[in-house]
Amino acid sequence: MTTSTQADRPTKKPRTETNAKKPRARFAEPTSAKEPSQKKKVTLVEEVVPPPKNKGKAKETNPLGIDSINEDLPSTFKIVAGSYEKLLYGVEGKTTYSDDAKLQFHLKPIFAFPAHVSCIKAVASSPQGGKWLATGSADEIIKVWDLRRRKEIGGLMHHEGLYFSTPILSKRRLTITSGSITHLTFPSRSHLLSASEDGTLCLFRARDWAVLRTLKGHKGRVNSMSVHPSGKVALSVGKDRALRMWDLMRGKGVASTKLGKEGEIVRWSVDGKLFAVQSGSTIDIYNTEMTLLHTIQHPSRVHDVKFCKRVLGEDEVLLVGAEDKKLSVYDMPEDASRLPSIIAQMIGHGNRVKAIQTLRIALPPSCSRTSTTVVTTVCTDGKIRLFDLHSVPATSSEVTEIKADAEYDTKGTRLTCVTLADGDVSESKATNGKRKYDEDEGSGEDDSDEFGEMDSNSHEEDEEDEAEVEEEEEEEAEED
Repeated sequence: MTTSTQADRPTKKPRTETNAKKPRARFAEPTSAKEPSQKKKVTLVEEVVPPPKNKGKAKETNPLGIDSINEDLPSTFKIVAGSYEKLLYGVEGKTTYSDDAKLQFHLKPIFAFPAHVSCIKAVASSPQGGKWLATGSADEIIKVWDLRRRKEIGGLMHHEGLYFSTPILSKRRLTITSGSITHLTFPSRSHLLSASEDGTLCLFRARDWAVLRTLKGHKGRVNSMSVHPSGKVALSVGKDRALRMWDLMRGKGVASTKLGKEGEIVRWSVDGKLFAVQSGSTIDIYNTEMTLLHTIQHPSRVHDVKFCKRVLGEDEVLLVGAEDKKLSVYDMPEDASRLPSIIAQMIGHGNRVKAIQTLRIALPPSCSRTSTTVVTTVCTDGKIRLFDLHSVPATSSEVTEIKADAEYDTKGTRLTCVTLADGDVSESKATNGKRKYDEDEGSGEDDSDEFGEMDSNSHEEDEEDEAEVEEEEEEEAEED
């Protein structure tokens, strides 16, 4: 009988970083970028989002910045706005080119109904088709709607208020944490990201609306968040006066820094090289190295800001809605030493401008232009207004005043938030072999003024078919 010594036994291979199981990516496959270090200074975004590699032949670009082929641009659009009165309004927009060579915008109401039991604080629509609509309320519920069919899918109740007792001086004190929804956004058509007063951000998968990640780090209410154009990182600000960065690929926080004041809004620029943090009437512009480039002192308190690319050219502008009843347009010069200045103001609002959204659309074939960008605003005077960004001058020594091209009156409802969703696609895209939904799925033919109850039996097969199509499209996008 022989005995084996410890030296004869095979040694167990140690677990190292190279053979450890890597976390599964949520938006894309993990890259070879180095893991950001935990420092007080915000980590460079380039460390988390490496520059994309050029694959294949480069696309031909128009020197004026106008798309010559608008296969991906919708010819119509939908505006959805929420209000303090718990009402959700839907308006369909389209453009026509008259015989007198004038571009006209038309708005037609398609629904108006009470969507929540408390005020609606956030709305968001999915990109690339505008199928999903998400609404968030002070009732702590995120409701999901099929915007094409005008049907309610269900409610997401992951953000819930916490009730717990805290010992203070040998006494018990009841503390209530609200789960009110503060912000919603679709980083992609297959994911939804939400922020709440409970101090967390949640990442949902649109296929089955399962919670993929709960991002914790803020000590108090999360006021706003913004996803990088790459879809891989996000920034958030909250009551704790901190700016936090989140790695959405790995589902965790990577950096944070103290702002010294409570940030109310944070927004990435279109190219992802800058971001803005708003507090009161002050807007701070930072680059990705967390270097403060400019501090804009707006004349009145700011309620919403948004970066947008010009219709002509590649430069960007900063849209600012505020208490002064105007939507101010700031020029964002490429030279970082130049302070942004107001070059135009979109006027006509009867009260404070609460929210802003933009969308690039295709214009009728008879129009001299092929595309434009529409800007929609909601105001506490109860009106939804639509502006054409093409009216903003390239350079001007004086501030240009721009009037609304169209408006819809909700008869005094105090509007709080707005989103823009794709409507019908252009004819070129409808004939390129991809699936185009029927007109009766929500393109305006349905005369009902409310979202009907979802019948799980009647639409079960249709939803399964659509889910399969979306999965195939997502797989193709990931491979690309």
